[in-house]
Amino acid sequence: MSAPQTATSDALLAAILTSLDEDKGEDIVQINLRGKSEIGDYMVIASGRSTRQVSAMAEKLTDKLKAEFGVLSKIEGKDTGDWVLIDTGDVIVHIFRPEVREFYQLEKMWVPGADNTAGSTPAAAD
Repeated sequence: MSAPQTATSDALLAAILTSLDEDKGEDIVQINLRGKSEIGDYMVIASGRSTRQVSAMAEKLTDKLKAEFGVLSKIEGKDTGDWVLIDTGDVIVHIFRPEVREFYQLEKMWVPGADNTAGSTPAAAD
């Protein structure tokens, strides 16, 4: 077993985006929070098609971060599966069912106005 990688916020972000993409997460968005908030360096928002998929994506992601980086994430909402919050310390991850995501519209809170999308970037599919 190899030693865990260094858990920089950029390394965590890359691992999170890869995991969500592999699990068929939809509408994955990353928001750079540096200089905007003390809660973390990045926020990632993604959707799953069902409560089962949302919960499974969250569980796989937290297991991967623990195995690869030794990061013990705080997780809320996994049992319900409508909206799961994963706090890795440097990266905050929200995984929603589409209806719940539409209702809360978190992206709009962090990226006000349609013309100001500099802080929000859709995650590129490889």
